Amino acid sequence: MLEAYSRAWIEIDYDAIAHNVKEIQKLIGKTKIMGIVKANAYGHGDVECTRALIKSGVDLFGTSSVDEAVHLRKNGIEQDILILGYTPPEHFHYLVEENLIQTLCSYDYACKLNAYASENDVTVRAHVKVDTGMNRIGVKYQKEEKHMDQILAEYRLSNVHAEGIFSHFPVSDELDTDSLSFTKQQISLFKEVLENLKKEGIDPGLKHIQNSYGILNYMDLGMDYCRPGLLYMGVTSDDTIDILSKPDFIPILSLYANVSMVKTIEPGMTVSYGRHFTAQKPMKVATLAIGYADGVPRILSNKGFEVLIHGKRCRQIGNICMDQFMVDVTELEDVKEGDVACLIGVQSGQRVTVDTISRMAHTINNETLSAFAARLPRLQKRGNDEKKEL
Repeated sequence: MLEAYSRAWIEIDYDAIAHNVKEIQKLIGKTKIMGIVKANAYGHGDVECTRALIKSGVDLFGTSSVDEAVHLRKNGIEQDILILGYTPPEHFHYLVEENLIQTLCSYDYACKLNAYASENDVTVRAHVKVDTGMNRIGVKYQKEEKHMDQILAEYRLSNVHAEGIFSHFPVSDELDTDSLSFTKQQISLFKEVLENLKKEGIDPGLKHIQNSYGILNYMDLGMDYCRPGLLYMGVTSDDTIDILSKPDFIPILSLYANVSMVKTIEPGMTVSYGRHFTAQKPMKVATLAIGYADGVPRILSNKGFEVLIHGKRCRQIGNICMDQFMVDVTELEDVKEGDVACLIGVQSGQRVTVDTISRMAHTINNETLSAFAARLPRLQKRGNDEKKEL
């Protein structure tokens, strides 16, 4: 029985990724999908998500770092992988050995990479990063400062093959007038770069600019690829944010924990560290075997956070501990040790969402999901009941 497997665990329905990919494809027309699987696919399991995406026709993937990319290679992933962030020079050799694509973080960085490749008589695959307003990495090409000369120079490097080009949106999730104007300006700047390259007789290669909200709000831009992360996992960063499309996503992740003890407390008794919760009446309290070391934000303490037990909503009380927290089960007659609490997902027709957790923690789902600890087993759903540890 799954209930006996672990004190707390995550279940992931990888089969639902196929549905979510189809929903994304409806929005982007002929544009292809680059599956972003960085940070262990936002806590969902990078290898399993990649395999599921491959089954759905995805042929290009994005990681944050070279070690994430090498991890995929060691697990049999042969498709192209773009490293979206910085690779230290001492790890340049992995780019060649594992046939990886490196983002050119700056012109100076591109020159350093080219020097390595020249010295070792190899060619390194790369995508040019254009900074149209994020001001993070990439060659700056903005209204006030345009370094087209550096972009051209990156394409002309002797031993770095720039086979693609991309930029990134900082406010594609916001629909106020200023944000819409800013994002549209980014699109215009990026297309200007593409035209400038073509004027110089340079093929830009694969073009991509849409992140998840770029897909939802700026649907078909005619690029070669788009870069969904959370979307294929069935969620957005924040379900309270208005979007200009109406996809029908299926969340693939659920989070559960066992009840480890049920006790009664009397009026005046306090619960957990700091004694920040005091019972005002006789209460029945259940302890759950999960805490902030598992990724449940401590800031949720005493904020009205609810879990499902027997399909009933039970309020969290007292400070959340490293490995445990308590909930009020006074209204449940038959709750007992070993029962299952649902923190994210559906139980007896009732749903609790990651969005609720993120809003209470004053963050976004990207952070909440990525923070779930490795010590939580990830179990793959098989049909209705069968689970398998990843």
